[in-house]
Amino acid sequence: MKATVTKTVSATVEAVWAVVSNHEGMTGWAPGLKASLVSEGTPDRNGVGAVRRLRNPFPVPAIVEEITAFEPNRRLAYRALSGVPLKNYAGEIVLESADGGTTITYSISADPRLPGIDAALVRGIAIALLNTVVRQIRKGT
Repeated sequence: MKATVTKTVSATVEAVWAVVSNHEGMTGWAPGLKASLVSEGTPDRNGVGAVRRLRNPFPVPAIVEEITAFEPNRRLAYRALSGVPLKNYAGEIVLESADGGTTITYSISADPRLPGIDAALVRGIAIALLNTVVRQIRKGT
């Protein structure tokens, strides 16, 4: 199952990319979130193969994700290695220049276990993540 949400912001593609591709910068996305780069990717340290760990202030396991696609100013994709209750959880962010800004398309996918519940959860995650990215971009512009 897959959920895709889109929003256009009044920031350049480069400014948006600077936010979505900075794994350690995710610490500023939400109160109490701690993000760290566990291992570097290629050819950029945040690129393909990079592994990031996201810890939130709640008593739940950290989310560990691996970057699977890294196309500067265009596309970033990742998959969960652990800490996510959805099977084969993956995300993708695609950026496109738009009139006066950038269109951000955020997709989340996972294998269904409980069809109705998982579909709603995946859509909710996609919406929440896109809104968090947009808030962070607006803070920086």
